[in-house]
Amino acid sequence: MLLLTLSFLSCKKDPRYGALNLKNGQEVELMVDHRYGAEKDLLIKLPENINAGSYLSGFDQREPGMNYRVKARFHHLTDPPQDGSSNYFEFIKIVNQEQYKGSESFDIQLIVSYVPGGPTIRLNKTGSDYYFIPDKLQFTAANNTVSGQLEEIWQHVKEIRANHTTQPKWKAIKATVTHDPQKFGKAYLVQQIQFTL
Repeated sequence: MLLLTLSFLSCKKDPRYGALNLKNGQEVELMVDHRYGAEKDLLIKLPENINAGSYLSGFDQREPGMNYRVKARFHHLTDPPQDGSSNYFEFIKIVNQEQYKGSESFDIQLIVSYVPGGPTIRLNKTGSDYYFIPDKLQFTAANNTVSGQLEEIWQHVKEIRANHTTQPKWKAIKATVTHDPQKFGKAYLVQQIQFTL
């Protein structure tokens, strides 16, 4: 009976989680895209090149404009925080990095919703410079129209903060950007902004 129990326990497989069917603590390689903060800023599981379906924690040295291949550890939380994900990846190390050389534009949503707290406009201003939150990434206006739109958004952000309201007057603000060649890795060049009322 003891041998039967031991053989059963040794054959028992570790549980697997998520769409990728990963073990808790399993190490994987991920591709981290150059489009920091963009709509299509997705983690890609390598070598399959599929959406990893979760987020990467602890990758503080990430820079916009760089494509990374990183090693990460998968974690499954049996008791996740309320409205939080039960799966995430923990950054271990950079395997490879290279600067993005293309010039294709991509979209960034400036209004995001957080639970709790509601919608937030991700824009700050220091002096005459606009910053996409987090504040390390500058927004440079490609033309006077965009410059005026950024100022309009900033004035509304100040109004929201002064009145302690949480509901922006727009449902969505989409900025179409490219990497700013004059400040590569530090700024996005905003080509146009679209408002949804």
